[in-house]
Amino acid sequence: MVDFVLVIVAPGQGAQTPGFLSPWLEIPGLRDRLSAWSDVAGLDLISYGTTAEAGEIRDTAVAQPLLVAAGLAVAEVLLGEDSPGGPDAVAGHSVGEFTAAALAGVLTPEQAVALVRERGQAMAKAAAVTETGMTAVLGGVEEEVLETIERHGLTPANINGAGQIVAAGTAEQLAAFAAGPPAGARLVSLSVAGAFHTHHMAPAVQHLRAEAAGVTPADPGVTLLSNADGTAVASGAEFVERLIDQVGRPVRWDLCMATMAGLGATTMIELLPGGTLTGLAKRALRGIATVPLKTPDDLAAARAAISKETAQ
Repeated sequence: MVDFVLVIVAPGQGAQTPGFLSPWLEIPGLRDRLSAWSDVAGLDLISYGTTAEAGEIRDTAVAQPLLVAAGLAVAEVLLGEDSPGGPDAVAGHSVGEFTAAALAGVLTPEQAVALVRERGQAMAKAAAVTETGMTAVLGGVEEEVLETIERHGLTPANINGAGQIVAAGTAEQLAAFAAGPPAGARLVSLSVAGAFHTHHMAPAVQHLRAEAAGVTPADPGVTLLSNADGTAVASGAEFVERLIDQVGRPVRWDLCMATMAGLGATTMIELLPGGTLTGLAKRALRGIATVPLKTPDDLAAARAAISKETAQ
């Protein structure tokens, strides 16, 4: 008998696109759920996910609660009472870790949205102090890419695997990096507000730690992977501490995927707005079946994947 191991993942900032929530609002109950979380976030998440323009949802303080709420709302639809089963492991990329924490039961959805509201606002404020940014490095030899990033005083803020590393730092450092890039690599400037997951986010780390002090997390009910080093974390308190520290530390999605491979992952479902993480998995986790959730039409394939696992 073939073992099936299902992983559900949540994307991070940058996955959002204008109107991505629109088709999902036809699902009964989903609009009400998002409306309630809008009150928690202090934002009209429905409006931002349906009619807002790209520039509006690029705002860090908007994008982060929007992504977490959207992912959790669709997860509730997918994993509701009529679902045949659930994931063997969960993980999220950057802010997607809050979605994963709620899926694993470490945080309630309301706690996740409330903390992400504070995270997004604090990171936006920290980004405004100095002109910073991020540049994706595609291809090249990883060791040479990392050496070049370090030589320019930058931080490898996201090591995503599949030949993708994101460098972050000041505008001046990024300009010098662009003038002397790693051999064989293509650089893509990212439209983000600042150098996330670097020392530039230290004030945001302090703010989030203060906001999280009143939260009592539960231990995860499913294998929960950490961006810090890709390991499964069994303590809810430890995972929340990692969520806080991760704001100023690099995301090691490559190590998360390595752990998924070690778990024998056979299927990956990526929550709304899906595509980024399943794209990386197709290149780094050969043979894995992937289901990115983009529209409600994708739910059938996701449910079929869960049913297939449950039948084993």
